[in-house]
Amino acid sequence: MPEARPKMIYVCSDAVGETAEAVAKATARQFAAEQVVIKRFGNIKEEEEVKALIREAAREGGFIAYTLVQPELRDTMREESIRAGVRSVDVMGPMMQAFIDTFNDAPKYKPGLLHEMDESYFRKIEAVEFAVKYDDGKDARGFLEAQVVLVGVSRTSKTPVGIYLASRGIKTANYPLTIEVRPPEELFAASAKRLIVGLTMRPERLLKIRTERLKALGLPSRANYASLERITQELQFADEIMKRLNCPVIDVTERAIEETAGLILELMP
Repeated sequence: MPEARPKMIYVCSDAVGETAEAVAKATARQFAAEQVVIKRFGNIKEEEEVKALIREAAREGGFIAYTLVQPELRDTMREESIRAGVRSVDVMGPMMQAFIDTFNDAPKYKPGLLHEMDESYFRKIEAVEFAVKYDDGKDARGFLEAQVVLVGVSRTSKTPVGIYLASRGIKTANYPLTIEVRPPEELFAASAKRLIVGLTMRPERLLKIRTERLKALGLPSRANYASLERITQELQFADEIMKRLNCPVIDVTERAIEETAGLILELMP
């Protein structure tokens, strides 16, 4: 029996093409994704490149998703795809037209603005580097420079939440609260302008996460680190520290990283 022909989706852009590819992938997941092949063509500059792509899509029986900003390239895509009988989907066009019609504004027609290395881009890079440098309480000086400081016991999502905030340009440090170690004085400095947030979790859920962590490391699952008694003690200790800090506390038991980060962003001044 001949092998089934793959379903071809061609992604075309005069920039990187990540936007159209993300939409194509999200769509493909609703169908038999293992039979779908997404082929991306970025940095399209010439009309002939558009025509060549349409010819290939016609041969393979696929369709095209595009984010072309340059008017002449968009026109070529629309006209030539109709002529070749290839379906083409303008991912960005309807949104741009809605913006024009609603706000009576004109677009810049500049490809790649989403990935432009502007001040915002470099601020995000700096924030990510900051989060890595001051992760897990490596250097207490970070608590004085951070915009957000996350505290909580081990495995309460401090690092991933911090990295997510950093991707939004927020300088974030975190500190793991453990019974045997006295928190640094920098954590309690009243003069520092930062938001301190406590992250907590229900003991049963934390027990499961720690047990799986030990298994992944090839360590015995009955270690004190993954005992319910130890976890309960740690959470009580953390609660006392958070009360001393007088900080808001978020229960992350049933929350996704993005949801926790969203709550923290709402708390920021």
